[in-house]
Amino acid sequence: MSTPAATASAAAPQGQRRAREAALRIALLCAPALVLLIVFFAFPLIGNALRSLGLDAQAAPSQTSPWSNYEKLFVDPYYRGVIVETIKVSFIATLLCLALGYPIAHFMVRRAGRLAMPMLFLLIAPLLTSIIMRTFGWRVLFARHGPFNDLLMWLHLIERPLRVLGGPLGVYIGIVHVMVPFMVLSIVPVLRGVDRRLEESARILGAGAARTFLLVTLPLAMEGILTGCVLVFMLTSGSFVTQLLLGDGSVVTLPLLIFQQFSLTQDLGFASAMGNLLLVIVLACLYVQLRVAGRNGDAR
Repeated sequence: MSTPAATASAAAPQGQRRAREAALRIALLCAPALVLLIVFFAFPLIGNALRSLGLDAQAAPSQTSPWSNYEKLFVDPYYRGVIVETIKVSFIATLLCLALGYPIAHFMVRRAGRLAMPMLFLLIAPLLTSIIMRTFGWRVLFARHGPFNDLLMWLHLIERPLRVLGGPLGVYIGIVHVMVPFMVLSIVPVLRGVDRRLEESARILGAGAARTFLLVTLPLAMEGILTGCVLVFMLTSGSFVTQLLLGDGSVVTLPLLIFQQFSLTQDLGFASAMGNLLLVIVLACLYVQLRVAGRNGDAR
């Protein structure tokens, strides 16, 4: 007759074997994704880093030091200005998308009712078309003798056509048109999860609509707002088609400069250095978002 101790000692190896089998199954399930990440993410990043240091066969070695491409980025006033312009354009576009996206998301969740799904479709529909087609649509609309200027002149609101294209205004319009859906889609799920009873309790206690929004709704929706802001900032900082087609070279950002370095001057090392700098900027933005979101979570 077996004792409880003997039964436990016999069951221990079986439990360990089952745990190893479960770990092996999980590893096998994760292996394809891990291979894809290594091949299509890690290797390109390593290659880009080597190329920026002049250690890649495709890029000419740096003349003075492996860090000369990075020194050029921060020493030359022109490239410093491009870095600042990239951050500025991304930041302003993020604020504009937030100013437009939050009211749209709030209306969809609280007021739209049956119109919420049609509104969602209208938001997503532009994303189903090529960004080049959308950008050329804006070029046609805001052309010197396009529908926009013709309408304003017909209404006698202006005497001469407005210059929308070839400047920051056209670039911001094009970027906001592309990025607002990402802001709305980030905020809507969070707003739907806000308990309406908390807002009702605040009103019962005498808080007005503005105070209820600032002290109750906004803090609870902050996670979605931060996610949308980071998403828009990252996507904007990496885009160049809108700046190229609507800015006509007047708004120069790092992605546009990277495109020019790769396609025109063939300076792969310098282009790779700019790409790495852009990656650092985006990762820093993501880190700040995670820290702020973590603090908000701890505060709750």
